[in-house]
Amino acid sequence: MSSLKGGVGKTSVTLGLASAALRRGVDTLVVDLDPHGDASTGLGLSAAATKEADAAAVLAAPKKVSFDRNAVPSGWARVPGLGDRARLDVVAGSARALPYDRLPGTAKNLGLLRRALARTDRYDLVLIDCPPTVNSLTRIGWAASDKVLSVAEPSLFSVAGTERTMRAIARFETESEFKVRAASVVLNKVQRHSEEHRYRTEELRGMFGRLVVSPSIAESGVWQQVQGAAYPVHGWPGAEAAEAARGFDAILEGLLG
Repeated sequence: MSSLKGGVGKTSVTLGLASAALRRGVDTLVVDLDPHGDASTGLGLSAAATKEADAAAVLAAPKKVSFDRNAVPSGWARVPGLGDRARLDVVAGSARALPYDRLPGTAKNLGLLRRALARTDRYDLVLIDCPPTVNSLTRIGWAASDKVLSVAEPSLFSVAGTERTMRAIARFETESEFKVRAASVVLNKVQRHSEEHRYRTEELRGMFGRLVVSPSIAESGVWQQVQGAAYPVHGWPGAEAAEAARGFDAILEGLLG
């Protein structure tokens, strides 16, 4: 998950896809590369649980990583009827990862997470929540990824940010030895009855065509409640949560396909 504009809900999309994977029974690892650690908080991790098992520890010694030690179970394991469907582990975000955001862009440095992930086969899916920059942590995430989802909202500034993100991914591929197999755009926070949102949605589709993922994710007041409770959307009651859950199910289907 990537975006060069903050506030578009990149972490929310990460959490929605993690919830969909849990519901589907897909063993999943979430790597929180954002030093703010919002995805870790949303996944119900306590400070004590992440003290040693964090992204900095993984990047410090990728050839010695054991995900038994460097990842912790999500707090969502407590959710009745959902938490026992699959493994959902987290490499926590931490301010200790900040020095890695300033590493020179050598192949050795950019391949740190890729080498760590090569040491495990216990997960069917790895979701990487990148910082909203194009610095080294984001590029480390891209180097470890088969696919990059650029998260956008239908606004003027986000359209420009999405264009920058997609250009940055293309430049990354030409300037490094790493290749991203696919890059797509996920529209988030869409207000269905907003004329401006309809216009910007069509603008994005005109710019990126089939790279824009369907369906888009609607703006919903239930998200603040879901995230405030550090709870999976697939376990939250009500029609709004169910609609959002169906959208993430469809996007996950495309990712796994």
